[in-house]
Amino acid sequence: MMRSNTSLSPRQESILNYIQQFISDHGYSPSIRDIQMNLKISSTSVVAYNLKALQEKGKLNREGKISRGIKLPGMRSVEDLAAGVGFQVPLLGVITAGTPLPNPEDTSTNTTEMVEVPPALGVSDRLNDVYALRVRGQSMIDALIDDGDIVLMRYQETAENGQMVAAMLVNDNAVTLKRFYHEGERIRLQPANSTMSPIYTPPDNVLIRGRVVGVIRSLM
Repeated sequence: MMRSNTSLSPRQESILNYIQQFISDHGYSPSIRDIQMNLKISSTSVVAYNLKALQEKGKLNREGKISRGIKLPGMRSVEDLAAGVGFQVPLLGVITAGTPLPNPEDTSTNTTEMVEVPPALGVSDRLNDVYALRVRGQSMIDALIDDGDIVLMRYQETAENGQMVAAMLVNDNAVTLKRFYHEGERIRLQPANSTMSPIYTPPDNVLIRGRVVGVIRSLM
């Protein structure tokens, strides 16, 4: 059976997975030598051949002869980084920072509305995983997140204690913005507002929908 021109060989898939993980861990692209050594590929020419195949299949781009010039779709170029060019992420709806809302926006759904993100926020290296939500409420005011601000969320399904997350309360079909704490047999979702109480709930009632990686403040 002929392989379609958009499918990946096992080697190409392993190279692409390595590149994605490397960028996530380091904030920049691996070199050809990094790929060759860490994946135990026989030579850099074999790596280059597979990178070319991945580029032809639309899985990545390469910036000429620039060192570490591998780009995944959505990443800014080296020239853009130097020039301070901004980028855009999808605005997927509203998240409450107060009482959880019923019927929240589905953060897995694509939307045409985009938000311009200042380059100073420095999350462009993970642009493929970043989306935006507009905040409603003031339960995170002590974390300098106010009503009307936009939070930038990185897709992930796990969180460490103290991280600010979009947490879905399964039984309520609601998503809320809080700090996450796993306390044995319960989860504490902690507001950053001394006048508000935390939410306590069993671990199986919480699904993480993303972690806050930046805030765009409302000027209104």
